[in-house]
Amino acid sequence: MGFMKPQLPPVDAGTFRTLPRRERLEILTRDWVDNGFGSPYAVFLFYVVKCLLYVGGAALVISLTPGLGSVTGIADWWSEPIVYQKLIVFTLLWEVIGLGCGSGPLTSRFNPPIGSILYWLRPGTIRLPPWPDKVPLTRGDRRSVLDVLLYAAVLASGIWLLGRPGDGSRITNFGHLGLIDPLAAVPLIATVAVLGLRDKTVFLAARAEQYWLSLLIFFFPYNDQFIGFKLVMLAIWWGAATSKLNHHFPFVVATMMSNAPLVPSRRLKRLFYRDFPRDLRPSKLPFLLAHVGTATEYLVPLYLVFFGDGGWWTWAAVLYMAVFHLHILSTVPMGVPLEWNIFFVFSLFYLFGAHGDLTIWHLHSPWLLAVILPSLVLLPLLGNLRPDLVSFLPAMRYYAGNWATSIWVFTGDAMERLEAGLTTATRLAANQLETLYDADTALLTISKADAFRSMHSHGRALNGLVERVTHGQDDFVTIEGEVVAGFAIGWNFGEGHLHNGQLLRAIQARCGFAPGEVRVICLEGQPIQRQTQAYEVHDAALGLLESGIVKVRDMIERQPWPTDGPDYPVYDVESRHPLRPVPDAQGSAGLPPLDTAS
Repeated sequence: MGFMKPQLPPVDAGTFRTLPRRERLEILTRDWVDNGFGSPYAVFLFYVVKCLLYVGGAALVISLTPGLGSVTGIADWWSEPIVYQKLIVFTLLWEVIGLGCGSGPLTSRFNPPIGSILYWLRPGTIRLPPWPDKVPLTRGDRRSVLDVLLYAAVLASGIWLLGRPGDGSRITNFGHLGLIDPLAAVPLIATVAVLGLRDKTVFLAARAEQYWLSLLIFFFPYNDQFIGFKLVMLAIWWGAATSKLNHHFPFVVATMMSNAPLVPSRRLKRLFYRDFPRDLRPSKLPFLLAHVGTATEYLVPLYLVFFGDGGWWTWAAVLYMAVFHLHILSTVPMGVPLEWNIFFVFSLFYLFGAHGDLTIWHLHSPWLLAVILPSLVLLPLLGNLRPDLVSFLPAMRYYAGNWATSIWVFTGDAMERLEAGLTTATRLAANQLETLYDADTALLTISKADAFRSMHSHGRALNGLVERVTHGQDDFVTIEGEVVAGFAIGWNFGEGHLHNGQLLRAIQARCGFAPGEVRVICLEGQPIQRQTQAYEVHDAALGLLESGIVKVRDMIERQPWPTDGPDYPVYDVESRHPLRPVPDAQGSAGLPPLDTAS
């Protein structure tokens, strides 16, 4: 691996092209154990520079607040109450522009490294309304001039809010700048909400479950406002911890550590697996680390929010949690929520250090709870019970391996027609790579996205479902749903609801694929009360072909390459009886063979 040259799997590209999918995945996943994505050093430098720009940009922009002070005097004003409000607004803008989560090479964005703003200021791109049949004036999937103006209004209202002065109210132990006038936040609150009803992608990209919700807290006085910010943090930590109460998270830990740039030792990386190269299920080590991480997110925030008083133990807890988030940051996880972790580290020192004397016991207004608890308690509860109804982001089921996912299956020239048929700001990821590398390097590099998905528990189920759908045929190409979403709608961050049947229908309206040319296998997240996950198989032209469930115990016992052929165990949704295996190349009942038009 060099500064620009990636670490490629040990296989000739020409030979790789001819191998069956199973053999390709065996090569790719074994290489993942040692090398992760194999990113060159330039990729990690890109993310370091981006994080520095986030920190420096936030400091510079916030310092422009009238009466605050220069950026060189940050030590004198970093703990002012208005600073945290401005940081929330700045971070929301950073994310909704596309500079934060879901950007750069580790999210299959190579050239250009962002989507978001390049798509959302362009009429004709795809939008995905969350409830088109229920909310008036939201039907359709084509971005109009109105949508572009709404997005521009989000940016303009955010920039305007960043320039607002404090209201001059005096806060004990702090200066006279006061807080932002809450009415000044109304335009940003309103435009994000209205645009979100027309396009859920933008709402999720703004990380609205945290930053938009925090804007509503601006309407409360200082004491209650900062207690509200702490409760948002607590809910995110506890939501993340709760989402880890499953069999999936150890797979995440092992996969993430294999990709960590600060863990160069192959011997150490192999300790995270049972018996490399034969058995790539997680060893006891990632299970232990998973339990430590879960306990950390439950217990330390509990102390900080309810019992922290700004004393020695409070600062010890702050430092512990800061190291916890810096560790996550250092692994540079796929999806790259790097600025999000930086925001958490600053929040620890700011909310629980500089403002550590405020605990939940100082809360005055019960109306604060009425405003935030539906988002902090009810939505996560619903999302854990019915993950099909709530995105994993507002459900606060963060990087725990339990998300909705999909794999897209293409035959013939369908991929070329996909790229030609959509209004986008970029090309498909493989074609982006070919502007930077030769075709062989591009092929092997983009194929590592398949390895990433396969290393997770749900990827092992998806591999079995691909075999079920494509039984007896080998003239097809699979693309990770995240890669399709990144190209088609401009943003992807592990949210499978952005590349499910809804996106397929929008694409079909533009491309007109024949039956069998494009199939999408959608795997829903696991409900907390069940040990199964629902799946659906969609055909672009024929619609829903099959739905059923897979069992978690089956997927966690599989290797990250298909081992069952077309007979991966699937079950009927209602009766829980096994569904018929695919008998031959003609497909099973309800599953016509690929490319039936030909």
